[in-house]
Amino acid sequence: MATSAVSLIRRGCHILCRQILVNQLRIPVVALQPQTTAFLCMSSRQFQEDVSVKTEEASPETETEQDLSISHTYQRPTDNLIFGGIAFKDLPIVHIKSTYNNTHFHVTDCSYKSLVRTSCGTEGFKNARKATGVAAQTAGIAAAAKAIDKGVKYVRVVIKGLGPGRQSSIKGLQMGGLDIISITDNTPVPNNGCRPRKARRL
Repeated sequence: MATSAVSLIRRGCHILCRQILVNQLRIPVVALQPQTTAFLCMSSRQFQEDVSVKTEEASPETETEQDLSISHTYQRPTDNLIFGGIAFKDLPIVHIKSTYNNTHFHVTDCSYKSLVRTSCGTEGFKNARKATGVAAQTAGIAAAAKAIDKGVKYVRVVIKGLGPGRQSSIKGLQMGGLDIISITDNTPVPNNGCRPRKARRL
């Protein structure tokens, strides 16, 4: 039973090769011999075996390359730059959250341990005055003064939000005496996520 199945497969392979030679390569049927189709079938099987052997031999190298690429993460050239005797990656970070109603400042070290925290509300601004550039600038000056008292001089700034105190908050940090090394915009951008609120009636 098994031998008959194998013979049927071989016969089908011969017929398929014959059709390819006639239809695609335009070789006349008279010129074809049984040995030709048999040779083509044998060469195709040999090609598949060679390819499988080559892939098996090449697989350990690719695995080692993948392991190397995963284990060795890419290091940015700015990480090792020195500012005031501190590497860039070890600089303290000022997180600014600029909302439509307030502006928050949070100074942390490189491992996100809290050092200073302030906002427009804690600086004495009430209600609608919190959502102004003057309030954000004043809060920035206060945050810079508190950070300098903790020994912070060079900082990285990460800002989030589109509030009115977005630019004046950074200006306040500079006026307070901090040297800003880099500014990163971390504002989340939705990919058509939540439905927005309905328009306000005025």
